Amino acid sequence: MSSVDFEEAGHKLLKIKLEPGQEMELCIMLLECCSQERTYLRYYGLLGQRFCMIHRVHQENFEKCFVQQYSMIHRLETNKLRNVAKFFAHLLGTNALPWHVLAYIRLTEEDTTSSSRIFIKILFQELSEHLGIRALNERLNDPSMQDSFESIFPKDNPKNTRFSINFFTSIGLGGITESLREYLKNMPRLIMQQQKPISDSDEKSDSSTSSSESEPESESGSSSDDSNHHKKQQVRKKRD
Repeated sequence: MSSVDFEEAGHKLLKIKLEPGQEMELCIMLLECCSQERTYLRYYGLLGQRFCMIHRVHQENFEKCFVQQYSMIHRLETNKLRNVAKFFAHLLGTNALPWHVLAYIRLTEEDTTSSSRIFIKILFQELSEHLGIRALNERLNDPSMQDSFESIFPKDNPKNTRFSINFFTSIGLGGITESLREYLKNMPRLIMQQQKPISDSDEKSDSSTSSSESEPESESGSSSDDSNHHKKQQVRKKRD
């Protein structure tokens, strides 16, 4: 692009008359141009940010681009991958793109490749640089956003939890895994608490069954005693 700054470029691009549904082509073109650069240019991030702020349709299209790019990230050369990751980090860091897009990333050993791990690494390192580790940590621990982050900070089983902790620690961002570390530390106790109600329920069930089984025996015994008593009375009468 030959425009001097992103403001001028944005103005020119917005003058292009697009048919309904063609807005996606604009987002794809911008992302493609960004990926082709030898090094990442903040110019593209600012331009993408401007489009997202101007119209919601552009924001939605960049969200679709995020999903598409991540699903095909293994096809990108390292340089293109780096530029794309930095572009989306800019959009997220400026809130031009909603953070729920991160729900499309599942950070486990089985669900990632070397390429996707590089993408996640650059994305979060850039976010840390944009926001600072403290602000990033606060955002990631926002209670209203936990559904969007549970696939990156999984708590479904210890193996995946440890993988996420080790991954972020290895890229210098162990600070954002404090809550996950605490969860892993307390996991044995949580499992015990979850199992206790089940155990109590089983004990009550066994007790109830045992009680119901003993009642017929008691009734049977009582009936037998009554019969014997009746026979003894008959024998005495005959003797008399």
